[in-house]
Amino acid sequence: MVVRVSRSVPDAKRGNWVDSIAPRWAAPYLRLARIDRPIGWWLLLLPCWWSAALVAGATGKPFPNLIDCALFWIGAVAMRGAGSTYNDLMDRDLDARVARTRDRPIASGQVSGGSAALFCAFQCLIGLLVLLTFNHFAIGLGFLSMLPVLIYPFMKRITSWPQAVLGLAFSWGALMGWAAAEGSVAAPAVWLYGAAVAWTMGYDTIYAVQDIEDDAIAGIRSTALLFGSKTPLAVGVLYGTAVFLAFGAIITAGSGWVAYGAVAAFSAHLFNQIVKIRLDDGALALKLFQSNRNAGLILFAGLALDAAVRHVVPGLLG
Repeated sequence: MVVRVSRSVPDAKRGNWVDSIAPRWAAPYLRLARIDRPIGWWLLLLPCWWSAALVAGATGKPFPNLIDCALFWIGAVAMRGAGSTYNDLMDRDLDARVARTRDRPIASGQVSGGSAALFCAFQCLIGLLVLLTFNHFAIGLGFLSMLPVLIYPFMKRITSWPQAVLGLAFSWGALMGWAAAEGSVAAPAVWLYGAAVAWTMGYDTIYAVQDIEDDAIAGIRSTALLFGSKTPLAVGVLYGTAVFLAFGAIITAGSGWVAYGAVAAFSAHLFNQIVKIRLDDGALALKLFQSNRNAGLILFAGLALDAAVRHVVPGLLG
């Protein structure tokens, strides 16, 4: 095998610490876990934090459980890394055919398949240790999340809707935050999960715009290819669905007006993405995709603030 040595990949920020200061032996593994691209774990983490903030407000607490939020962060980093490693193992042949992914550590030969499998297992162990700190219901629910994770890499080969399966996997935290706090799942968490699924499908369709030409050649299927010139409209429908379901979540949770404002601000951020989408501009697509961290933080901050304000002044904003 010819090994192509790369100090970075196209969608990583130039000058990131993995490229600049990480030991040479560790850098390929850190790239494999996407440590140089934190947007992935942010997008996995945010639905967890949304849910933790929503349940705090619904149960009269002044703020989300900070220990749970910290554990969700550790788990998100570990499981994002494990999922990316697993995905790259399954996709190493496809990755080699796409310009943006051909320098990934496995596809380029920097990390062997066996070493990647061991690294994936190590990251899963960290995720398992985090999961085992929660209640029994949350533990069982967490294990169920593995089903969409395991089948996701194969979906781009058989359906034009792999983003839907990614949505099912990446949005699981919207259920977990509520389950960790209450030992059950209630209607607001289900609404929030639906919102996160639609949001994920929307932003991952934007992400897939980067690879439209290469994916068509390599036989990789995506919603961006499926929608073609109607991609901005399709993303608009997905984002509109996400906002509708997010309103359903705060209504059923009995949230106050601060939460309504948060969903409105979240909606405005998503609308700004829609109007900027250009199918011939991969760099812009990446930038819009990455901006979803800020969109998600806006919603989290609003839900957390709503819980705090309603706790301090009961009934004022409910």
